[in-house]
Amino acid sequence: MDVLIVGAGGHGKVVLDILRAAGEHHPVGFLDADTTLVGTQVAGVDVLGHVNLLPRLRQQRKARGAIVAIGDNRVRGGYAGLILDAGLELINAIHPRSIVSARAVLGRNVVIAAGAIVCAEARLGDSVIANTGCVIEHECEIGPASHICPGALLAGRVRIGTGVFVGLGARILPCLSVGDHAVVGAGAVVLKDVDPGTTVVGVPAHVIKSVH
Repeated sequence: MDVLIVGAGGHGKVVLDILRAAGEHHPVGFLDADTTLVGTQVAGVDVLGHVNLLPRLRQQRKARGAIVAIGDNRVRGGYAGLILDAGLELINAIHPRSIVSARAVLGRNVVIAAGAIVCAEARLGDSVIANTGCVIEHECEIGPASHICPGALLAGRVRIGTGVFVGLGARILPCLSVGDHAVVGAGAVVLKDVDPGTTVVGVPAHVIKSVH
C-alpha cells in the first residue's frame, strides 16, 4: 500500500527505515509542520507539505494509508485523528527484527522498532511507540499514545496509562501501574505505582513533579 509519513524529523527517519525493512508498505511522501522542509527529501522521499494536505494528497498520490512519526505523545495522538478524518487508514510500522508474540494485541498507528520484544498477551493501544530494544513483558497493557523508549523494561502485567513517557533504560516491576500522562525518567527503577501526571526519576524512582 502507498502510505504517507507524518513527521519528517529523526523519528520519521526511523519509521521510514522500519517500513522499508518490513516491505509491506511503500512510503510516497512525508508531511511536516515545518514549512521550510517542503521540497526537500528524507532518504529519497519527498517532503510534500503540512498535515492539512492529507485529503488532497490522498487523491494526488493515491495514498491509502498513513502513520504518525512524531515522538511527542499529545501531537502524535492528535494527528492520528486527522489521518482518519481524511479517510486514510492508520498503519503500523513493525520492524522485522523485533519480536512480537502472535498473542499480543496491537492497535493502529503503532511503531515497534528493531530489537523490541512484545510478549504474550501484551496489549498496545493506538499510537504507541515501542522503541529500539525495549521489552514489554507478558500481559502488559500500554495505553494510547504512550512511548516506551529504547532499552526500557516492563515486567509482566504492568499497566501503562494514556500518553505516558517511559524513558531510556527505565525498569518497571511486575504488576505496577503508571497513570495517564506520567513521565518515568531515564534509568529509573519503579518499585511502586506512579500517579497520573507525575514525573519520577532515580533508583528507586521518586517523585520530582506532580500535578496534584
